[in-house]
Amino acid sequence: MTSTAPVPRPGILDIEAYVPGESKLPSGIKPAKLSSNETPLGPSPKAVEAYAATAGALERYPDGQATALRQAIGRRYGLDPARIVCGSGSDELLSLLAHAYLGPGDEAIYTEHGFLVYRIAILTNGATPVVAPERDLRTDVDAILARVTAKTRMVFLANPNNPTGTYIPIDEVRRLRAGLRADILLVLDGAYAEYVRRNDYESGIELVATTANTVMTRTFSKIYGLAALRIGWAYCPPGVADVLNRIRGPFNLSSAAIAAGAAAMEDQGHVEAAAAHNDRWLAWLDVEIGKLGLAVTPSVANFLLIRFPRDAGRTAADADAFLKSKGLILRMVASYGLGDCLRLTVGTEDENRRVVAALAEFVAGGGS
Repeated sequence: MTSTAPVPRPGILDIEAYVPGESKLPSGIKPAKLSSNETPLGPSPKAVEAYAATAGALERYPDGQATALRQAIGRRYGLDPARIVCGSGSDELLSLLAHAYLGPGDEAIYTEHGFLVYRIAILTNGATPVVAPERDLRTDVDAILARVTAKTRMVFLANPNNPTGTYIPIDEVRRLRAGLRADILLVLDGAYAEYVRRNDYESGIELVATTANTVMTRTFSKIYGLAALRIGWAYCPPGVADVLNRIRGPFNLSSAAIAAGAAAMEDQGHVEAAAAHNDRWLAWLDVEIGKLGLAVTPSVANFLLIRFPRDAGRTAADADAFLKSKGLILRMVASYGLGDCLRLTVGTEDENRRVVAALAEFVAGGGS
C-alpha cells in the first residue's frame, strides 16, 4: 500500500521559521540578554499586581472581547474602543490581516530589511511577497510605489523599522497612502512608536481615523515590558475591525493579559520613565560605540544596529562570539540581509557600560 503524506498549501515550505533572539549561553554563564529589544525597566508594578490578582479565577474563561483592555487603550489615545482589536501580540494581528485580505495570486509589499513576520504571513496565505529596496537603511516610499501592480493587496510598513531603528516622517507615510490604490490595505506597524522623540513622527492614528484602508498595530512587548504575556492591539477602520473579530480566536487573550495590559496602559508614569531611560542611554551608546570606529545606524527605537568590518577576525560573527564569552548576547541579523551587523538592545546602565567595554576590547584586538 502506498503511503502519501499530507501536503501543505503552496508557499508554506518557502517559509524560513522565525528565530527569536538568543537568551542562554553555554557553560553556565549568566547572560545579559540584549538581543530581543525588551525593556530593562521591566513592567509596571501596577501591571504585575493586576496580573497576580487573576490567579484566583483560572477556571473561568477570559472576556472574549478584552473589554477592559480596549477601553484603557481608548482612554489613553482618545479612540473608539469598537475600532480596537486585541491579539496575542501584534504578530497575531499581522497574521490575521494577511489571512483576511491575502490569497493565491495576490501580492504584498514590505521593505528590504522589514520585520520577518511580514514575509511569513504573506507566504502562509499563498500570496507573493514583494520586497522594496531601502535607501541608506530607510524606507523608500518611491521604491514601494514603483512595485505596486494590479495584484498588490497590502503594504506592510514598520515605522520605526526593526532591525534598523530608522523611521520616515508622517508626511512620507501620508504620501505613501495617497499613492496607493484604495483597495490596497496599508498596515502601519508601530511596535516601537512610544520610544520616538521626533516632531515629524506620528504612529498612524490620524491616518487610520481618516481613511478606510489603513490599519495601525501596536504591542505591549516593548516599552510596557509585558512580552511574556503576548499582548498586541490594532486600531482599524470599522470594516476591518469587523473582519478581524470574525476570524480571530474567541478567547485570544488570557484574563491575566487583559488585566495586566489595562493596568500598564493606565500607568503612563512608568512608560515615561522607560522612555527617559532609553533617551539617555541610546544617545550614550551611539556616541561611545562610534568612538570605537564602528558604524552605528542612527536609531529612534530602543536598539542600535552596529556594523562591523569584513576583515578576518573582526566580523560581526567574530564580535558575537567574543561578546558571548563576556556574557553579553546581542542579535545576529543575517536573516535580515545584514550579515555584517549586530543589533544591540538598550539595557541597564551596567549592561550598557559592559557592552561598550567589551566592544572596546574586541576592537583593540582582544578577540584575536
